[in-house]
Amino acid sequence: MSEVVQEPVAQRGALQKVLDAVERAGNKVPHPVIIFLALIALIMVLSAVFQAAGSSVTFEQAQLGSDEVQTVTVSAQSLLDADGIRFVFTSAVANFNGFGVVGVIVVAMIGVGLAEEVGLIGAFIKRLVKVTPPRFVTFSIVLLGVISSIATDAGYLVLIPLAAAVFASLGRHPLAGLAAAFAGVGGGFGVNLLITPVDGMLTEITNEAIADPAQHVSITGNLFFGIVSTFLVAVVATVLTEKFVEPRLGTYRREDEAPAADDPEVGPAPAAASGELSADERNGLRWAFWGFVGVLVLVLALSLPPGAPLRNPETGSLVEDSPLLNSIIFLILLFFFVMGLCYGKGAGTVRNSMDVINPMTKTIANLSGLIFLLLVISQFIAYFNYSNLGTIAAVGMADSLEAANLSTVWLILGLIAMTAVIDIFIGGVVPKWAIFAPVFVPLFIQLGVSPDLAMAAYRVGDSPINVATPLMPYFALIVIFAERYRRKVGVGSVISLMLPYTVALLVTWSALLVVWYLVGIPLGPGASIYLE
Repeated sequence: MSEVVQEPVAQRGALQKVLDAVERAGNKVPHPVIIFLALIALIMVLSAVFQAAGSSVTFEQAQLGSDEVQTVTVSAQSLLDADGIRFVFTSAVANFNGFGVVGVIVVAMIGVGLAEEVGLIGAFIKRLVKVTPPRFVTFSIVLLGVISSIATDAGYLVLIPLAAAVFASLGRHPLAGLAAAFAGVGGGFGVNLLITPVDGMLTEITNEAIADPAQHVSITGNLFFGIVSTFLVAVVATVLTEKFVEPRLGTYRREDEAPAADDPEVGPAPAAASGELSADERNGLRWAFWGFVGVLVLVLALSLPPGAPLRNPETGSLVEDSPLLNSIIFLILLFFFVMGLCYGKGAGTVRNSMDVINPMTKTIANLSGLIFLLLVISQFIAYFNYSNLGTIAAVGMADSLEAANLSTVWLILGLIAMTAVIDIFIGGVVPKWAIFAPVFVPLFIQLGVSPDLAMAAYRVGDSPINVATPLMPYFALIVIFAERYRRKVGVGSVISLMLPYTVALLVTWSALLVVWYLVGIPLGPGASIYLE
């Protein structure tokens, strides 16, 4: 086994020691399955306690797809009374079936798995490394991660493992590549260089919380802020990766990689791509390119003409609730399947039908441990939602912030902080904003400030926590990816790896928004900070 050596760290600073302690403590906790089973037990007990105490909240909630803001009263529901026990016993299958992450991972990874097994991923990495200047690799990965949010979950499934393999091929620590990509995909999820489906949903909820239609905001209301924020996230994550995270990881040795290749839970670590492309690999990449072109032409033909099948059948839109954007995961499968098949034919790694079927079945087998973990996580999320404890906590914090009568700057920081705290427990960009918007949008309007600013503050608070909370649906998948490169890696390892990104992004991004407000720069086209 060859060894890839990096300069050792001479002395670990105080912050590094704190993160080491976080990692050690986190990795001493039981297997994530046991953790979530314990959390389920805790939620059951707390739900009974809060119901017995008569805990409830009343608030106004914006309804997505409706013009009304409804007054809602939510009470704590016990999982230990008759109704709760019935829910526990009857909902297990529905909870798992309704947990969309499972289907997303399985469907997307079939195509990605084929592409990896036939050699396309390794050959592509060789080509990518050859054409990309080394000093721009980290920045390019983070920037692609932020932009990937336009394709919803594609970044988690494709870019993060690819980034780790790229770093390994360069002789850099693959976990640093994984961390950089994860910081871009998860930490910058709320912004982009382009308009995304998330923008449409947040804008609709914001407008539903505004009483005066003349003050309604546009879907482009955060566009300027989103563009600048995209580059801010990319720069901060790049500097942090290269100046702190990668040195902290220290020496990377290939013998420290994953367990045996036949481990059914982890699967083989991707081979590092090094050296020149062989003649077969070059031929395979040419075939894969034409396969990509063929699928792209097909998708464009089904999307661009008026009345095309992948347009919204009612509005004709390619963005708002369109089959095109709703089929992103299937498109990932289709692109990688066709490109993998074409590569295999060109490179000679696919000779018969079993050379196609076996890699896909192997990929599903390698996901078995993750699927079991997601089964348990899906039950926890369903029970937590049933108990209403998250909603009660969120509304209570929002009411406290409203009653504090803060200035605009402190209101901005308060909304960011509250969103970040709640994001630890309640994932998803829409549910929290549906609760917060009817509270904070009127507050900002009362202060003479555009609702666009409230929406921007929510974006800042919602994204950075994604990379440091094990309750984020894809967190378990990130741990599985990390296990390919280090035998003894756990939840604590990934949390300690990502905490610096969370803190740095929250601080720098919040500072950017406060300065943006104080200077009075429009957040988007025609989106002035102050109401006229």
